[in-house]
Amino acid sequence: MHLNGLFLHPVKSLRACPVASADVDALGLVGDRRFMVVDEAGRLLTQRTLPRMALVATALTADTLILAAGAAGSVVIPRAPDPRAPLRTVSVWKSEGLQAEDCGDAPAAWLGEYLGVKCRLVRIGGKFLRPVLSTRETRPDDIVSFADGFPFLVISESSLADLNDRLAAQGEPTLPMNRFRPNLVVTGCPAFAEDTWTRLRVGGVVFRAGGPCSRCVMTTTDQQTAERGKEPLRTLATYRRDAASAEVNFGQNLIHETKSGTLHVGDPVEIL
Repeated sequence: MHLNGLFLHPVKSLRACPVASADVDALGLVGDRRFMVVDEAGRLLTQRTLPRMALVATALTADTLILAAGAAGSVVIPRAPDPRAPLRTVSVWKSEGLQAEDCGDAPAAWLGEYLGVKCRLVRIGGKFLRPVLSTRETRPDDIVSFADGFPFLVISESSLADLNDRLAAQGEPTLPMNRFRPNLVVTGCPAFAEDTWTRLRVGGVVFRAGGPCSRCVMTTTDQQTAERGKEPLRTLATYRRDAASAEVNFGQNLIHETKSGTLHVGDPVEIL
């Protein structure tokens, strides 16, 4: 097995960036979900209610985040935390009272005009601390960015191939991996093998499983057009529904035990 894809999502719920390599720090992949769009009350905004967010492309340079959306042009935001920036209290699902840096009026105005809502862009800074919500898999030093709940999400190529075979058999279009917004894509294993992994090593980074990833309406949003349909949730529900929770699962959440390092596409994947 090896790592066949590596993805950053610089701004939660905006378009992803495929990369050839990425550093790992205490929060996860450096550059992954370090920014978030919030409403005026500090609550996260996502494609669940604003599918148009999929149309905002993201790019990272060494020092900046660039947001772009066709005729709307682009806006550039510094990546580095700024201790002089005003703090805004924000929430990510059940994680409340988080302190994030407001990125200023220019990106707020640009995003607000494009998305059609009043919003602010916030960034992780020195005052941000968000423990991974306690489960039997978590430890006291496990922290996370603006991601839904865990620092990493892994999906195997064969799991997507299995789903696409089922879609094709029904006359439905096959779907790309970006519908599921993973960080790590692994090849060389059977479909849904990731369900069974408890600990693994990718390159020099060790992970442990955080539990299955339950899927929502975001997976039905085309990441290039923002159009929404019924797949893949309709088909996944026929064979990937958890009997106990009734959630539709696809992919495995991961927590990194190795809190620093670098991942590269092509890295070997070893089950521990």
